[in-house]
Formats: sequence, C-alpha cells, structure tokens
Amino acid sequence: MKTSSGFSILLSQGLFLAFLPIWFMLFSYLHPVVIIVVWATLTALVFFLVYSFHQETINVPASVLTWAMGFYTATLLVLLFFRPSNQSYGEVNVIPLHTIRFFLSGEADAFVAFYNIAANVVLFIPYGVFWLFVSAPSPLQKIVIPLAVITCIETVQFMTRRGSLDIDDLLLNTIGVCLGYVLYPFVQRVLRVSR
Repeated sequence: MKTSSGFSILLSQGLFLAFLPIWFMLFSYLHPVVIIVVWATLTALVFFLVYSFHQETINVPASVLTWAMGFYTATLLVLLFFRPSNQSYGEVNVIPLHTIRFFLSGEADAFVAFYNIAANVVLFIPYGVFWLFVSAPSPLQKIVIPLAVITCIETVQFMTRRGSLDIDDLLLNTIGVCLGYVLYPFVQRVLRVSR
C-alpha cells in the first residue's frame, strides 16, 4: 500500500507539472481556482487508477468524503459564478444540441470547445458517484433531482449574468451525473467508505 501511495503521488504530481502550460491556459477562461480543481481531480484519478491496477483499496471515513465533496462543490461554484470579466453572458439556448453542434463544427476556438463539452460532463461525474455512496436514490430521483439542481444553477447563472442559460449545459451536466452512476461499481471496488 505504501508503494501504491508513493507511486500515485509521484505520478500524479509529475503529470500535473508536465501539463502545467495547459492548466494555465484555463486561467484566461476561468477563475484561477481551476488549478486547484484540476490538481485535486488529477491526483484522485491517478490514485484510483494505481490502486485499481494493484487491486488494493483506499479506506475513507464518510465524513472525510463529505468534506471533500463540500470543498469540491465550493470550488465548482467559484468556477461557475466567478469568471473573467472579459466574457459576455446573457444568451438563452432552449434548442437541444444547438450549442454542442456549434462547438463541434470547428467554428469555435478548439480549446474553448473542448473545455465546454468535456468539463460540463466530467466535472459532474463525482456527484453521481458520491450520491450512491451516501444514499440509495430511486431511479426517478436519480434523474429528477440532478435535473432540478442543475436547472437552478443554470437559472441563477443567467439571472446574475454569470453564465448563459443553455439546455445543452443541462444535458451535459446530467450526462456527467449519470456517468457517475455507471462508474460507481468500479469506484466502489477501490474506495471503501466507512460510516
């Protein structure tokens, strides 16, 4: 286990430093707290992959997992509501796949397009995993509650002019949560949460 921990730390921090120029590109588009989100996400992913490869487990108290998700949520809210002032918001898109098609068309900056599609999915995966660790939602709850919460976030972003109201964001975020449900059995093999 000590070997896996040491290797995970070296690998995750090495990867983080190797891609530092890319992470700094995010500063022009997002709040600087994005660097913390990227670092924490990359570190957690590498730990999970290394421990999974060695068929080892990581024991985490439920309270630590809850605090980690609270911190993650706080940083995500900063990313969602505190963006550089040189960006304009206020658009409304209620046509499904309209924005996604635009980003995939090649008309948008490739980095911005990739970030918008990938981040809108990936950043919400932890919520699907976390929810199944702490609760046993019904199939209806698994869809309705994320849709309601994400709709509220989108609406508040629009009302405060901190983001656009876009049904594609709602779709991509919800897909991210659902991917968390799918990945939960794999995460559960490595991450053991003690009550």
